[in-house]
Amino acid sequence: MRILKSEFKIVAMKFVPRSLGRELMHAARSFPAIVLTGPRRSGKTTLLRRLFPHASYHLLEDPDMIARFRADPRTFVEELRPPVILDEIQNVPEILNYVRTRIDLAPSRTGRWLMTGSHESGLMRGVTESMAGRAAVFHLLPFSMLESPKVTLFRGGFPEVVARPAAARIWFRSYIQTYLERDVRSASPIRDLISFRRFLALLASRCGGMLNKTDLAAPLGLSVPTISEWLGILEITGQIIVVPPFYENFGKRLVKSPKIYFTDSGLACHLLGIESARALDRSVMAGPLFEGFVASEIVKAQAARGRAAELYYFRDQQGLELDFIVPQGDRTLLALEAKAARTVRPEMAAPIAKFASAARSYRVTGYVVHKGGTAGASFSALAPGVRALPIEDFVRRLAAGKAG
Repeated sequence: MRILKSEFKIVAMKFVPRSLGRELMHAARSFPAIVLTGPRRSGKTTLLRRLFPHASYHLLEDPDMIARFRADPRTFVEELRPPVILDEIQNVPEILNYVRTRIDLAPSRTGRWLMTGSHESGLMRGVTESMAGRAAVFHLLPFSMLESPKVTLFRGGFPEVVARPAAARIWFRSYIQTYLERDVRSASPIRDLISFRRFLALLASRCGGMLNKTDLAAPLGLSVPTISEWLGILEITGQIIVVPPFYENFGKRLVKSPKIYFTDSGLACHLLGIESARALDRSVMAGPLFEGFVASEIVKAQAARGRAAELYYFRDQQGLELDFIVPQGDRTLLALEAKAARTVRPEMAAPIAKFASAARSYRVTGYVVHKGGTAGASFSALAPGVRALPIEDFVRRLAAGKAG
């Protein structure tokens, strides 16, 4: 792990400004500490070191660093000279208690303790218990389309893949072996990594479908509790997006199972064995993967504004299904259909129109989000209150807060 971190520093990569940067700088003027979570290799360390160039840096995955802390934690923390970046603190979560003590000695000094972590749930328990009122918490995902025009459905948004797409296949294979499996081992005593890799590929083939744990467990010869545990690990390490159903009752019986997508479409393509953008266009998974791409861009836009992910889908037992619902506040909803097509037809707006008719207590704005390239206007009306919008334009409007 130390070698991989060192290689990352040696390779020259042009810094890409992150949308979250402004929120982080604002928080650093108001809070003593910042905690930045997110998937491994999403750019957390790079962003903090760029925004806070004078902060000292300490990697808490370094065995020597961990040994020093464990031998004498109080002295270790007292010798730190803020501002300081503590990278991957989930490896020594008890450090938060000692950081809290340092903060409480000078609570008015802000922007002094900058921490990253890859395991969101376990880390957040420690933050909640030790750093309440002292830390601002943010989540960083791989690049969005707004941050880099090189982000595509096939390539995804991991910074190193975007920078060196020719090496993407090797990078994803190494990522699974050196990061995902390591995170899995640290979160759970899993020995059967072969089955775990098969589970990842099977889960990728179920992207966009409603979660059926029995359907996942049976072909792998695993128990449902094991599947639940592995899904939980992928969720807390930021690898998947779990989209729950929208529970508002409009006089209909609603489906209650969540949907699952991979956070990074490039990783999903790798797991499915899709080796080119052309092969992706011909794949039966093109539609579900595009849905996941749209879901990821929505969650990235919310995270960039310092907000928790808030994304739902709708399906009732009469067959009405809507890909995504995004609450906008003040009884306003975005209702979205994601279509992996460049030609948009009026009938694609029908589910949105039906949902808007049922959701009379809300103001519903509808979009059919598509791949782009349709002849004519990029922002065209399909039905009353429903417009077609290429994914690039939708992401820009979402980031600007103009989608509603």
